[in-house]
Amino acid sequence: MANALIAFGGNVGDVRDTFERAIAAICDGAAVRLLARSSDYLTPPIGVTDQAPFVNCAILAATELSPIALLGRSRAVETEFGRNRSHERHWGPRTLDIDIITYDDLTLDTSELTLPHPRALERAFVLLPLAEIAAERRIGGMLVGNALARVDQTGIEKLPPR
Repeated sequence: MANALIAFGGNVGDVRDTFERAIAAICDGAAVRLLARSSDYLTPPIGVTDQAPFVNCAILAATELSPIALLGRSRAVETEFGRNRSHERHWGPRTLDIDIITYDDLTLDTSELTLPHPRALERAFVLLPLAEIAAERRIGGMLVGNALARVDQTGIEKLPPR
């Protein structure tokens, strides 16, 4: 079994409820098992700032799926929850965004998937949830906790449990 770090984000609808249902859909307990889940964080939008804040979280999962199969499952779950990548504005509003950040220590660069995620170490909205569940995990040779200390965390708020 491989361990995957997966990030979730969204800013349309009841995002926290969407996360619960999306994580359950991905982590079926067989091919993908949930090992840890971060808190939810309210984060300012990047790129396109004239939109609602996002909610972000991360999970650590053990999986028997290949990275491409895990990506396929993630994309199917996004679609199930109303995401249509072909009709959305880049960095714009979305019901659900799922990104595979790491898959064990695999390095992969295909037209479908790049691992580790190429911008993970630049984004506080990814690193804060990851640091909560995997601060000692290395991404691209850097500890998640050390990467977090290097990025601006302004405007990010940890949300209380529901």
